Amino acid sequence: MSGTRERLVIIGGDATGMSAASQARRLRKPEELEIVAFERGDFASYSACGIPYWVGGDVEDRDDLIARTPREHRERGIDLRTRTEVRRLDVPGKRVLARDLASGEEYWTDYDKLVIATGARPIRPPLPGIDAPGVHGVQTLGDGQALIDALRRTEGRRAVVVGAGYIGVEMAEALIRRGYEVTAVNRGKEPMSTLDPDMGRLVHDAMTGMGIEMVNDAEVTKVLTGDDGRVRAVATDDAEYPADIVVLGLGVRPETTLAEEAGLPIGENGGLLTDLAMRVRGHEDIWAGGDCVEVLDLVSGRERHIALGTHANKHGQVIGSNVGGGYATFPGVVGTAVSKVCDLEIARTGLREKEARAAGLQYVAVTIESTSRAGYYPNAAPMTVKMLAERRTGKLLGVQIVGREGAGKRVDVAAVALTARMTVEQMTALDLGYAPPFSPVWDPVLVAARKAVTAVRAG
Repeated sequence: MSGTRERLVIIGGDATGMSAASQARRLRKPEELEIVAFERGDFASYSACGIPYWVGGDVEDRDDLIARTPREHRERGIDLRTRTEVRRLDVPGKRVLARDLASGEEYWTDYDKLVIATGARPIRPPLPGIDAPGVHGVQTLGDGQALIDALRRTEGRRAVVVGAGYIGVEMAEALIRRGYEVTAVNRGKEPMSTLDPDMGRLVHDAMTGMGIEMVNDAEVTKVLTGDDGRVRAVATDDAEYPADIVVLGLGVRPETTLAEEAGLPIGENGGLLTDLAMRVRGHEDIWAGGDCVEVLDLVSGRERHIALGTHANKHGQVIGSNVGGGYATFPGVVGTAVSKVCDLEIARTGLREKEARAAGLQYVAVTIESTSRAGYYPNAAPMTVKMLAERRTGKLLGVQIVGREGAGKRVDVAAVALTARMTVEQMTALDLGYAPPFSPVWDPVLVAARKAVTAVRAG
């Protein structure tokens, strides 16, 4: 670029991309930094995590999920071009090739600084019938609208959810709330593979109790269609499950096609590799963040791919600060996540047993049952807490919680303890808030820590 004005080009207009754009704009004026952002969809800065709750009726209007419209971004000095897809990245030439999806026009745009925020793509296996009418993903607002429209016009009330991770269980709840008979087909031995199987079994039992038919250890082989071409059933090796609607919840992979074709560094999990400043390794003027990158797991010391809006927004803030002339870093994660299905809350942070073994750690694992409030206080709800600690040192390694109201957010105590590298013995002395409406005298997380201390000492 000629002159003193720089151009920042951003590929992707959701959480990371527009957080980076907004932060960079706060730090540098339009006459100093031109910002051009490309987004292939119609929307920007929206909560994909909220789509299941929109489908289920907790969120009434699609626009409630939109934090800032394309027009609002443009009014703030960001040239956001929606319905425009970046087709090629020329790193040596410092330019990107974009295509206007409405007109088909293609054009090159030069950059001084580049942000890759291409997100993740949903896993959609190439099965017979997978693209039949009535089969839906829930990755974008457009996907959510298409599903809602289909639910309104579908006469049958049978739904099959393929997958039982976060999206799968959340969509199962959404469909139950809409009055559907729901079957969840899951290739794992238990739902929620982010939990250990013994904790996943608790989720299984609760979902069954809610009227959801759970089919575990089963791989979908094809989607069957009727004479009208619409979906009529989902098939596994052993059975067929009738369906008027099918929702795919098989997880996501980093969308790094452009980056890989351009020769940028890709990790073992398929995500872009960055440094602490979110700069792509080996490339001074290229940053990346969100669901398309790998992040450092502070507990295991390994790179992981974790697709969460919390990380994506933080990445954008870090990138925008650095692009805008400031300084910020993203040190890593401990793997915290929380979800729910109906009134069951599911949370985890740190390592599962499988991950601890893979990291070469010797550990103890304990499980306790407690309640969300003092046992004598009305509506005290049960919860199960599982805790892992390193055998020799007692250092906390991970926590999983499954329970009713008041269970899920307790995982945040464990997330802070993991970040601080606390031992389970140190955790037992934490000064947590107590009153009968909020907790037993010993909070369930601390009860688990006490049991883990005993296990460490015995080992």
